Amino acid sequence: MPPKSSLQCNASVSLQSLEKNHTWFLPIPNPDLPIHHDNSSTWNFQDAFFPPTGLFFASVSQIGCQTIEASPGTTLLGETSRMEQAKQKKSNKKGRMKLRIKVGNPHLRRLISGAVAGALSRTAVAPLETIRTHLMVGSNGNSTTEVFQTIMSTEGWKGLFRGNFVNVIRVAPSKAIELFAFDTANKFLTPEKGEAPKLPVSPSLVAGALAGVSSTLCTYPLELIKTRLTIQREVYRNFLHAFVKIVQEEGPSELYRGLTPSLIGVIPYAATNYFAYDSLKKLYRKTFKKQEISNVATLLIGSAAGAISSTATFPLEVARKHMQVGAVGGRQVYKNMLHALLSILEKEGIEGLYKGLGPSCMKLVPAAGISFMCYEACKKILVDEEQK
Repeated sequence: MPPKSSLQCNASVSLQSLEKNHTWFLPIPNPDLPIHHDNSSTWNFQDAFFPPTGLFFASVSQIGCQTIEASPGTTLLGETSRMEQAKQKKSNKKGRMKLRIKVGNPHLRRLISGAVAGALSRTAVAPLETIRTHLMVGSNGNSTTEVFQTIMSTEGWKGLFRGNFVNVIRVAPSKAIELFAFDTANKFLTPEKGEAPKLPVSPSLVAGALAGVSSTLCTYPLELIKTRLTIQREVYRNFLHAFVKIVQEEGPSELYRGLTPSLIGVIPYAATNYFAYDSLKKLYRKTFKKQEISNVATLLIGSAAGAISSTATFPLEVARKHMQVGAVGGRQVYKNMLHALLSILEKEGIEGLYKGLGPSCMKLVPAAGISFMCYEACKKILVDEEQK
C-alpha cells in the first residue's frame, strides 16, 4: 500500500484537476491557482467517498487542504447567473419601444391627454350614442335592435357614425376641460400629509362637480348643434352651416337653450363619477399593494365608476326629462325636481325612476372606462423634459 503522504499528494492533484474542469466544485477565481495541503492534517482515502457530511464529495477541510476564499473581485457561478438574468431583463426592457413625447407645461399635458381621451372614447361608442339618441326622441324604431336595423338598411355603417366628427369636436375640448379641471381642483383641495382637511366632504366629490360645470359652460353650444345635426339632418348641411343658421334665425341665446336643466343633470353625475373613480383607485392600491395601475385595471375601474354614477343619478335624469316634456299630451306638470321624483315614484314605483337605464348605461359605462384609460395612458406618454 502506498505511503500516506503519496495518497495525500495524489488526492490533491486529482482535486486540482477536477476543479479545473468543473468550476462549480469550488469558488476558485483562477483555475490555475495551486492548491496547498496541510501536512499536519490527517485524512483517509475512504473519507473521500464516505465523508462525515455526505456522500461522493469531501469538503476541503476533510481532505487536508486549505480553504480557498474568493477574492473581492471574484464572481461565483450563482451570482453570475443572477447577474446575467438581470442584464437580460434590462436588455428586454430597453428593447421595448416606449413612446414618449416631451411636453414641459403640466397644464398643457392634462389638456392634451383629456382631448385625446375624449376623442377616442366617443369614437369607440359612436354607434351606441346614435342609437341612444334615436331611442330618446322616438325616431327609427322603439327598440335598440329596430333602430339598428333601420339605420343599417337606410344608411349603412356610415349612419351609425353620423355626426361623430361634430361629436369629437364637441367632446374633445369638453373632456380636456373636464379632466383638467378635475385634476387641478382635486390636487388643490386635497390636503398634504399631516394637514387638516380643507373641506368637510371628499375633495374628489367637489372637484368632480366643478369639472362638470366648467366643461358644460364651455361646450354646451357644440352639444346643441350636434343634437340638431343628428335629428334634423335634412335642415343642416354641416356644423358651420348649422351654427350660422341658428344664430341668424334664432339668435345667439338659442345656443344655450336648456342649459339650466343640463347643469342640474351634469353636476351630480360628474361629482359621483369622479368620486367613485378616485375611491376605486385608492381601494385598488390598498387591496393589491400597488401604486402603478395598469391600463386594463384603469379601464375596469373607470367603467365601474361610470356604472355607479349612472345608476345613482339616473332618477334625476328621468325627472328632468319629465319636466322638459311638460304638459304635452296631457301629461302632469311638475313644480320642481322633488315633486317630479315623488310623483313618478307614486305612479310607477321604483321601476319608473330607472326606466331606460339599460340603453343609457350601454353608452355611458364603456365611454367612461375608455376615457379614463386613455387619459391615464396619455399622461404617461406626455412627459416633462426632466423625466426619463
